[in-house]
Amino acid sequence: MKKPLLATLAALVITGAGAAPAVAAMPDAEAAPAVKAVNFAGTVALSNCSGSVVRMPDSADDDPALVLTNGHCLESGFPEPGEVIVDRASTRSFGLLNSAGTRVATLRASKIAYATMTDTDAAVYQLTRTYGQIRSSYGINALTLNDTHPVAGTAISVVSGYWKRIYNCSIDGFVYRMREGDWTWKDSVRYTSACDTIGGTSGSPVVDQATGRVVAVNNTGNESGERCTVNNPCEVDANGNVTVRQGINYAQQTYQFAACFGLDSKLDLYASGCTLPKP
Repeated sequence: MKKPLLATLAALVITGAGAAPAVAAMPDAEAAPAVKAVNFAGTVALSNCSGSVVRMPDSADDDPALVLTNGHCLESGFPEPGEVIVDRASTRSFGLLNSAGTRVATLRASKIAYATMTDTDAAVYQLTRTYGQIRSSYGINALTLNDTHPVAGTAISVVSGYWKRIYNCSIDGFVYRMREGDWTWKDSVRYTSACDTIGGTSGSPVVDQATGRVVAVNNTGNESGERCTVNNPCEVDANGNVTVRQGINYAQQTYQFAACFGLDSKLDLYASGCTLPKP
């Protein structure tokens, strides 16, 4: 996992842990410039990860707003394999960023609506404010989740609110199964090498540059070439063949969430078309 950055650097095993924060936080001057339409508006900085305020394609302005990040970014630590968290109280805070990456507000959760590291690595927090209230107060719209499977070759941006840094690359392909330590994820997104994400980018929205919609949530990468260990995920095909791609990073698709959240941002894991893991 692109595990959260913690205070004790010696304890870190994430990519980029040895780099000084001031250096890691700076944009890569030689990276391709971000597409103009993709910026930091609607992204958030957590205490240890990145995230974004997201809405479903049919969300209403008076629905409670949602924040998307990784399951491994929860304040309570990593969910166990097979564990699914639903409607757990939370008062976690999120720093809301504008298009320039300036923090303009602190948003607060009312609960963890959904979180798991089984089949995917995602967490959705419900906030105490609605989409309309956030837009009225700060002029910032939520990012919309795409409701269809992404396509290989799509130009994407990984937008980190934690580092205020945007990575640009393409979807290289999809991984039938990805294993990391005790966890297994299905149909993961593999980036081309230009998205060399680092620790603290966990939970960043992966934005389709053509549509501006979120197609995935950034979560991990193989750091040292190990096979299927923590911080070194491996790819497993339908025949059980294992491939290790050192230095390559990955995300989890998010189109599945659109079928599971309805009126008033209410989660219904038994709604038609909802395929997310259930408790």
